[in-house]
Amino acid sequence: MSKAFFVTGTDTDAGKTFACRALLQQARSQGFRTLAMKPIASGCSVTPQGLRNADALALQQAITEPLEYELLNPFAYVPAIAPHIAAGLAGRQIQTQCLHDNLVKLRERGDLVLIEGAGGWRLPISEELYLSDWVADERLPVILVVGAKLGCINHAILTYEAIRRDGLEVAGWIMNRIDPGMRHYRENLDSLKRRLPVPLLGELPWLGDGVDSRHLEGYLDLRPLFQSSFSQMRMNTNIF
Repeated sequence: MSKAFFVTGTDTDAGKTFACRALLQQARSQGFRTLAMKPIASGCSVTPQGLRNADALALQQAITEPLEYELLNPFAYVPAIAPHIAAGLAGRQIQTQCLHDNLVKLRERGDLVLIEGAGGWRLPISEELYLSDWVADERLPVILVVGAKLGCINHAILTYEAIRRDGLEVAGWIMNRIDPGMRHYRENLDSLKRRLPVPLLGELPWLGDGVDSRHLEGYLDLRPLFQSSFSQMRMNTNIF
C-alpha cells in the first residue's frame, strides 16, 4: 500500500514546496513511483488551461507518474489571500469530500504521495473548519518543514505540539535555510534536535549558494518515513 504524508510548515514561505521537491527527487532516485497533491492554492494565474498555481506546477513536474492538474490542485483561487476568504469571494467553497476522493485516487497510483499544505498548520478552509481537521480525519502522518530564521525554534515547537494534540504522528522534520544571513544557524538547529523528539530528515541549503533545485536528491533521508514498513517495501520493490 502507498505511503502518504502531509507536509506542513512553521509559517507561510517556510519552504514546503522546496522540501516536497527534494523528497520527491530523493524518492525518484530510489525507484519509488511518486505523486503529489496541493489541495488548496491561492495566488493562481489565469491560463488557457484554467487557473494554475506555481507551487502546484512545480510538484507536477517533480512526480514520476502522470497526473491531471485538477487532481493535484482541486481548489485554486486567483487572489493571494487566505484561501477561505478567496473561496468566499469566488463562491466556490472548499469541500473536504473532494479532497478525500482525490487522495484515494492518488494512493492507488503510486508508492509515495505527498500532500502539501498551505500556510501553516492552522489554515482555515471555512468558518468552522481548518485544513488540519481534514488531515486528522485522514489520519495522515505529518512532515514538518522548519523555515530557518529568527523565531523558528518557537514556531517549530508550537507547530509540533499542535500536531500532536490533534492526535497525529509527526513522521519527521526538515530544516530549510530560507535566511542565508541567519545568525547562529547551527545552534538553532542543535536546539531543535534536542527538543523535537522525531527524526531530522535532513537540511536543505540556501538556493543562492549555487544549488541546482533540479538535483536535490541526497539532502534528505527517507528511511525514517518508511520505518514501519521498510522490510515489506524492500521485499516488494527491491529498490534498497
